[in-house]
Amino acid sequence: SAGDFAARVRTNGRGLDTTATTMAMAMASATVCAGVRGRARAVATRRVGAERAQSAIDGARLLTRSTTRLSTSAPRTHTRCAVTADGRSSARVDGDEDDEKEEDDAFYTWRVGGANDLKITHLRDVYRGEKPLKAIPSPFCTKSSCPLTVGPRTSLTYNRTFVSNNDRILLNSVAFGSAADPNATCSIQDDIFDESGCDYMPEWVMRAGPRSEIYFEPSEVHAAIVTCGGLCPGINDVIRSIVNTLESGYGVKKISGIRYGFKGFFDPKSEPMVLNRKVVQNIHHIGGSILGSGRGGGDVEKIVESIIARGINMVFVIGGNGSHAGANAISQECAKRGVKVSVVGVPKTIDNDILLLDKTFGFDTAVEEAQKAIQAAAIEAQSAYRGVGVVKLMGRQSGFIAMFATLANGQVDCCLIPEVPFTVHGPNGVIEYVRDLLDTQGHAVIVLAEGAGQEYVAVEGTDAGGNPKLGDIGQWFCKQLKSEIKCDVKYIDPTYMVRGCVANAHDSIMCTVLGQNAAHGAFAGFTGISVGSVSAHTAFLPIPRMIERERLVDPEGRMYHRALSATGQPDFH
Repeated sequence: SAGDFAARVRTNGRGLDTTATTMAMAMASATVCAGVRGRARAVATRRVGAERAQSAIDGARLLTRSTTRLSTSAPRTHTRCAVTADGRSSARVDGDEDDEKEEDDAFYTWRVGGANDLKITHLRDVYRGEKPLKAIPSPFCTKSSCPLTVGPRTSLTYNRTFVSNNDRILLNSVAFGSAADPNATCSIQDDIFDESGCDYMPEWVMRAGPRSEIYFEPSEVHAAIVTCGGLCPGINDVIRSIVNTLESGYGVKKISGIRYGFKGFFDPKSEPMVLNRKVVQNIHHIGGSILGSGRGGGDVEKIVESIIARGINMVFVIGGNGSHAGANAISQECAKRGVKVSVVGVPKTIDNDILLLDKTFGFDTAVEEAQKAIQAAAIEAQSAYRGVGVVKLMGRQSGFIAMFATLANGQVDCCLIPEVPFTVHGPNGVIEYVRDLLDTQGHAVIVLAEGAGQEYVAVEGTDAGGNPKLGDIGQWFCKQLKSEIKCDVKYIDPTYMVRGCVANAHDSIMCTVLGQNAAHGAFAGFTGISVGSVSAHTAFLPIPRMIERERLVDPEGRMYHRALSATGQPDFH
């Protein structure tokens, strides 16, 4: 126990006093605080001297090996993990009455709205209308939390499902102990506090969920839902979830579906679709989007003017990076005009290339559907004399689908992704590797991400969504194989089979959760946000941080190295 430890350190001949013991206990506690041990050592050294601090620290290390609980008659202490004003992680020990004022000024505990809290915009920050913006009790309740008798909703009395605005989720849940780790961005300062070192700095995002207070009267809500960009498994699941939550959870009566992307807001030929619980009841059994989807059309001023003219005050944008950039621009224009409009995004992309998120909906289904194509290619290759099965998978500039499908299948001999350059010709090229595979095992299976090897097939320009156009690496690669080695090539491109299918069970559940929380976020008064899975929890995230750049496969990361281990392929340089 800590008390026994305190007694031992007082009688070990070094004359450690209570302050040193307190610091030893703090060091023991600090082992659970990423990146703060170096700072704790510095504080201990300043208080009791280097030799006594080292003895206390050594004792603390022994203590942490034998116990996980610090509770006894020794001075009660509490070590707080925090970030100093200059951005470094640090630790502070509460309970020491001799703290100097300058030490107090140098530390602060984590707090909502602090330096490591990702800020999201609330309508309170931007609304400038004549009618006051007031919080009202939320009518949202579930069957288990609503009153049993028929009558007005009184969920504040009965509901047990509300989430506090102070709830936070850790954005990066791993603190790396060594800068040598290929995934590490910072290293924990273990023994020596170095001001030029890089400590782990936690960032926190707001936990999603229903709030006890809302900023819209449900009877006054006119919600609009729009789907943008390419198709993706699960879009209809999200639409269904948003509509059900708005209507059944909050009592919203007016919900419009904007047709064929952003241009549907102002296209006179495109009438909105009336959405309600009955309309969306079974749409999750259908692929694609019942609203239609489209790229481009992001004339922000026309969109906002249409929103105001139609009396829309909630906008739900289901789309990827480009669509979220559009949602952010709409939110900023609404804020500029001071109107009461909440804009909430739901990340949609099978490419899994949006920052901050664990994954996006549709990705799991895409990987699962890709298995069918890879399996077919493997059977064709194994059944032909010197057969080569080539499968091109979607992903644009990111190789997540190709990498995960390769890992899941187990029959792929080579996986080529955009993030890793490769040589096609020459002694170290892919074609020579395929030749060796045919000579040794008689067949080969190759998976190509659509954005891989664009230096060989580069084309100019961008599509309607602003994405760079891609050359057809699949067809080009097959021609190179046929021209250089004797083989029977079977080429499969399952692009539209993957995009248009119905979401699998896992993605369908994710879509339901995201749709519900999108509605909760809008009613809570947030705008310019998106909802997504972070560290296995659903969070409200600021759109600007999510669209800073595309999320890409890390060539030095463990997942890509797992794929290399599965294929056994060499580096093609």
